[in-house]
Amino acid sequence: MAGSVWKGHLTFGLVSLPVKLTVAARSETVSFNQLHKDDHSRVKMVTFCQAEDKQVARSELVKGYEYEKDRYVVIDEEDIRKITPKTARVMEILEFVKAEEVDPLYLETSYYVQPEEAGEKPYSLLFEAMRRTGYVSLARLMMHNREHIVVLRPGKHGLILHTLYYRDEVRATEEFRTDTTQVKEKEVDMAVHLLEALAASFEVEKYKDTYRETLRGMIEAKIQGAEIVEAPQAEPLAPVVDIMEALKNSLAQLKKPPVKVTEMAAPSQQVATGSDAEGKQQRGVARRA
Repeated sequence: MAGSVWKGHLTFGLVSLPVKLTVAARSETVSFNQLHKDDHSRVKMVTFCQAEDKQVARSELVKGYEYEKDRYVVIDEEDIRKITPKTARVMEILEFVKAEEVDPLYLETSYYVQPEEAGEKPYSLLFEAMRRTGYVSLARLMMHNREHIVVLRPGKHGLILHTLYYRDEVRATEEFRTDTTQVKEKEVDMAVHLLEALAASFEVEKYKDTYRETLRGMIEAKIQGAEIVEAPQAEPLAPVVDIMEALKNSLAQLKKPPVKVTEMAAPSQQVATGSDAEGKQQRGVARRA
């Protein structure tokens, strides 16, 4: 289980219970280090003082806020401590709202809310009450040097917390428009048929980051001294002139029997064999030189 990122008390009314937050999801990516081009040695980032024209140790660094061009006010840890609100340790539920009223546009980061041993009963009570009523709760919480408005909702096994963007952090909807007067009713009906033909149950395990797999396969190929084969590029798409014809052709293709495709080998196997033509077309397989 991942370590907690926040510990404190969750309160609603006069009920208080100790809880902890753990990260519910995180992005996975392939990271690289910066190397010196000539000898491939690791490059270290240094801190440099412009005024004295010399390198300085990190122990000599302080926080500063630029309030005018090249003018700073120094902020130390004691200054931060003095203004830290109670939400750094107490997450107070402010109100309950219907789940459908919370626009997903405002959702930022997700966390699991887990009760400490002393808070299991009130936690279960809150979870069950929210599950039955369809309410989610809005609360205030300080974490990672920032005060958040958060929404707590009942998940499958317990409470899930999402930090929310503030209103001034979300770009105004006036920045884009959708003109539905351009489409005809027959086109909408055909598009609805296409959507229904492509409809399926949401199963997140069906999806994976194929680029990350290909990137790891390419790295393994480089380690083994294999040649990297360039993946075929997408053909330029022409603008759709006849929307109805495009929709009809799309539906017609869906009615054809599916073509059985042999499961592709893992990236490491592709590097070793270099014989999977389908893999070459889809993922830019590395093969032996």
